[in-house]
Amino acid sequence: MQVVHILRDKGRDVVTIAPEATMAEAARLLAGKRIGAVIVCDRSGMLAGILSERDIVRALSLANAEALAHEVSEYMTRGVATCCEADSVDDLMEQMTRGRFRHVPVVENGQLAGIISIGDVVKTRIAETVREAQSLREYIATG
Repeated sequence: MQVVHILRDKGRDVVTIAPEATMAEAARLLAGKRIGAVIVCDRSGMLAGILSERDIVRALSLANAEALAHEVSEYMTRGVATCCEADSVDDLMEQMTRGRFRHVPVVENGQLAGIISIGDVVKTRIAETVREAQSLREYIATG
């Protein structure tokens, strides 16, 4: 299965924030949308970074509550691992496990095309396993 199949099921909506936004605005956005990470896009709409709950915790540990007044660009992860629609879900799962991150932006032709979370990957793998088990049951029952 490929990343494009996950996007087809979950949609391509991506929550973004500007690098100049405050960490407090980012925290409110994450809480309000009930998500674990937000994509940081520059003025031209290009991927500039990602800010996760983990980045907010790190900011608070470094600067206490004062971090909430700082800009997102101070604490965002800049070297963002991305994937493309043609990537396999297995490869993506391996990349996420090895890199120890839970969100991967999908980029096609230089444009943000979606975001995949570890939850999306797990949901897809479970559905695949259930389908395979059902197919095997049907094969055995008719054989």
